Amino acid sequence: MPNVVRYWVKAARRQTGLGILLYLVPVLFLALFFFYPVFSIFALSFAPQGTLDLSALRKLISSSYYARTLWFTIWQATLSTLLTVMLALPGAYVFARYQFRGKSLLQALTTIPFVLPTVVVANAFTAWLGPRSWLNLILMAVLGWDRPPINLQFSIWIILLAHVFYNYTVVLRIVGGFGANLNPRIEEAARMLGARPRDVLWQVTLPLLAPAIAAAALLVFVFCFTSFGVILILGGPRFATLEVEIYRQTVNLFNLPLAGALSIVQILFTLVLMWAYTRLQARTTVPLELRPRSQAQRRVISPRDWLIVGGNAALMAGLLLSPLLALVERSLTLDGKLSLRYYAELFVNRRDSILYVPPIQAVVNSLGFAFVCVGLALVLGLISASLLARPGRRRGIRRLQAFFDPLLMLPLGTSAVTLGFGFIIALDEPPLNLRASWLLVPLAHTLVAFPFVVRSLLPALRGIKPALREAASVLGANPWQVWRQVDLLIVGRALLVGAVFAFTISMGEFGATALIARPQTPTMPVAIYRFLGQPGALNYGQALAMSTLLMLVCAAGMLAIERFRVGEIGEF
Repeated sequence: MPNVVRYWVKAARRQTGLGILLYLVPVLFLALFFFYPVFSIFALSFAPQGTLDLSALRKLISSSYYARTLWFTIWQATLSTLLTVMLALPGAYVFARYQFRGKSLLQALTTIPFVLPTVVVANAFTAWLGPRSWLNLILMAVLGWDRPPINLQFSIWIILLAHVFYNYTVVLRIVGGFGANLNPRIEEAARMLGARPRDVLWQVTLPLLAPAIAAAALLVFVFCFTSFGVILILGGPRFATLEVEIYRQTVNLFNLPLAGALSIVQILFTLVLMWAYTRLQARTTVPLELRPRSQAQRRVISPRDWLIVGGNAALMAGLLLSPLLALVERSLTLDGKLSLRYYAELFVNRRDSILYVPPIQAVVNSLGFAFVCVGLALVLGLISASLLARPGRRRGIRRLQAFFDPLLMLPLGTSAVTLGFGFIIALDEPPLNLRASWLLVPLAHTLVAFPFVVRSLLPALRGIKPALREAASVLGANPWQVWRQVDLLIVGRALLVGAVFAFTISMGEFGATALIARPQTPTMPVAIYRFLGQPGALNYGQALAMSTLLMLVCAAGMLAIERFRVGEIGEF
């Protein structure tokens, strides 16, 4: 660490005053709103009264309940990961090896579930597989039963299915993208040497794909390990992950030291898992004689090809689109008839409502927070990506960039609930007394969103030819003019992608917002969760209507990202 600091200081001395400030802006943001809250969690756990006190940790270790919670968190994440990989690998093969009409649209549609808020996913599965779902109603009518034949509500099976739905595209993107660039002649050589198709698959293809499969599986495990909204809504009181238990200890029991101890366990697990993921991801960049995708992909011609592509497309549609269509259908149905009543109720402020404001105000709040988040994330992301993309001619600059890059990704290795909990205990004293401020919510959203902006901008910035910058400098442009009139104009599409990413993430963020949002300023995910917690068909209908609106916003954002993103290979 001292060497890194010295390189930082030396690099800063070679910059102008503006350059020094540019280095410090993202670092100060992380120091104030990430490291300070995380260290406050450690202080609360080990010294809640200012002196060393390990009682919270001892309670955590001695109680069998928390051991069972940790065990459930691990095994449900493991089983969810296995199911996701098994179901998504055939789809990854199709996307890697075939070129067919509608492929880009199908790829965009399969990505929509991943960007959906967890409360929307939970609502979609309730509408799809709940006791009064359209699937159950059809089966009851056909079979003549008076009870639903499928009732997975508050069961482990609906949790596992929701996790597969949520993370399917992770395996599809990582494994399919890596496999599409493998040299097809390797498999052809094995077949020419007499290997059967099964032998080629097990002895050639899968070993080459193993690093990508392992990286995708580990990333899915991280997402399932930190699952919050899916467990909280679909699991009911029977199931709790570490994430859910942190929320309950904070909000329901106000046992902050114990919540801090659980957060420490969560942080350690997720950081180790993210470290392992980055190591595995690095292995996918080992030279394997990669080729353009056009050389590895073929058109769908034979009946066998049609069967493989059509079967996987049907699986994707059934698994990934059916819950979303069921959500829309339920939100438009009242007493078996088409109705917009639930949407109209979003504009009514009833006295007995669980919200302190009209439900539509939650939509306005989410939009306002999202626009603030986009502004902050774009500023921080542009600065950070520009510094990372700058050619490092000196050894010190290269080491500085090597340290700066993973530093920016640290918020992605920490759960949203843990970040929200850190905000509660850290940002409550001057000069950072923000607990009652509306700014707390967009700051938390920015912390999660701006690393995605960085990864969206980096490929475009690194793809700028140095000759363009040199030509501008020769013509008399100073560094600021070069950046503004060359770099910024070229990365416009990538900047739009980053803005949409930040907007979509902010609109759907639930984990941190559930802890820090004020009762008078609920966001859409928080309002949906509050509606679900109240009895009555009207509350449930409003939750469905608001979930549908949020789903449409996220879907539009994902389609825009697919339309404007630069290149086919992402930074993740």
